[in-house]
Amino acid sequence: MTTPPSTDHPIGADRTPEPPAEPSRTARAHSFNAAAAQYAANRPSYPPALFDAIEDLTGRPLTGARVADIGAGTGIATALLHARGAKVIAVEPGDGMAAQFRSALPGIPIIRGTGDDLPLTDASVDLITYAQAWHWTDPARAVPETLRVLRPGGALALWWNTDALDVPWIAEAAARTERHFGIDVSAEKRNVNARAADPTGRLDFTRRTVRWSRRVPVDTHLANIGSHSVFLVHGAEHTAAFLAEEREHLLRAFPDGFVEEVYEVVLLLAKSPA
Repeated sequence: MTTPPSTDHPIGADRTPEPPAEPSRTARAHSFNAAAAQYAANRPSYPPALFDAIEDLTGRPLTGARVADIGAGTGIATALLHARGAKVIAVEPGDGMAAQFRSALPGIPIIRGTGDDLPLTDASVDLITYAQAWHWTDPARAVPETLRVLRPGGALALWWNTDALDVPWIAEAAARTERHFGIDVSAEKRNVNARAADPTGRLDFTRRTVRWSRRVPVDTHLANIGSHSVFLVHGAEHTAAFLAEEREHLLRAFPDGFVEEVYEVVLLLAKSPA
């Protein structure tokens, strides 16, 4: 979860064990490969309005644009860009995620690599995209690589699905996550800004926010949050204990067995010099 904790007392009793030590950033970055199928089946998609905003900010349609989707994962964003008519190539470092991508999207090329060392030629694409992935890069390396690969007047688009902070049940669930895992669950939300994305200030980002939601069964919601890196790296037993308690909380709050996940997609877009 990416929302900050609520000050309200959560639903139900708190039987939280002592949290384990914080895993390394590298361990979290690589954790998705073992859960690629779970990720693909349960993670949320992105709304059409996001891609409308990208077209508006770049001043050109996605149809026919040469796009490199970096950290493509299982291809959730890649497939949507392709559906909008873009000529997409995916870049993904992980074995498990790349295998899932190839299974789901056999007609879209995927190559292995990272944003810190893009396996692409100079001035070769109109748009570089990172869906939920820029925070795994080193901006000191990824920004110059982006500017090298973009054509003059091209653009870099970064976006994240972040949990809506004003929805009480989401804030309460985030508070339970923070207590159980001993982490600051609001950090990702706070870090979705231009300064964090490019500490050097070389890129001039414009920010847009798109609110959307999806209604899913409780078990889909739990599988979704269980596919996030903080859950994947803390050990199966520790994560299973949390998810079992979380299921009880949610079924008390949503007795019909469905939850409305509410998101705000935060988009940061910057153009390269023409």
